[in-house]
Amino acid sequence: MGNVNASIDGKKVRVRDGATILQAAEFSGIKIPTLCHIKDQLPAGVCRVCVVEVEGSRTLVGSCHTPLSEGMVIHTASPKVTAARKVIVELMLTGHTGDCVIDTNAENCKLHNLASDYEVGAPRFNVNAPRFYPAEESNPYVRRNMSKCILCRKCVLACSAIAHKNILGLAYRGFKSKVVTGSDGPLTSEVCRDCGRDCFR
Repeated sequence: MGNVNASIDGKKVRVRDGATILQAAEFSGIKIPTLCHIKDQLPAGVCRVCVVEVEGSRTLVGSCHTPLSEGMVIHTASPKVTAARKVIVELMLTGHTGDCVIDTNAENCKLHNLASDYEVGAPRFNVNAPRFYPAEESNPYVRRNMSKCILCRKCVLACSAIAHKNILGLAYRGFKSKVVTGSDGPLTSEVCRDCGRDCFR
């Protein structure tokens, strides 16, 4: 397998053939934000926060799943990219304007931090019925609050690819989409035990 030469933010990069734009950027010390990506796992390409601008491309591309090709010229923080990321974060925040805003653990929330980084204020979009689910506290290993879920699917991927349990999945459609166990039952200790993996981080 050979190497590929490209330019990211004016910096010449040379990485192995088959590497994604995100991997090439990380290798070169260039930070691209992500929400749904888990290192060394197949990319989900769900959140779209990692979009970048590739010269000659009609649209912005997801850096987590787009392979680097010879001679690519990539911009990770152009005005077009920054504007797109701001809208993406704003759309995600639309369903998280309630207690998420005053949560004492907000500094640990990647979405909250991205909103701060990109100076995203209160969402302009209206939601008639924000998603609300009561927090699940019955499992001694996991406290699950689906009202704060952004559907990044990291937990689904981690449970499947890292823990090899396949307990979690996605159900329903559109705004009603939800990460579920079985037929949308509670995440009890009989279903999800302490496997020693940080699947929900």
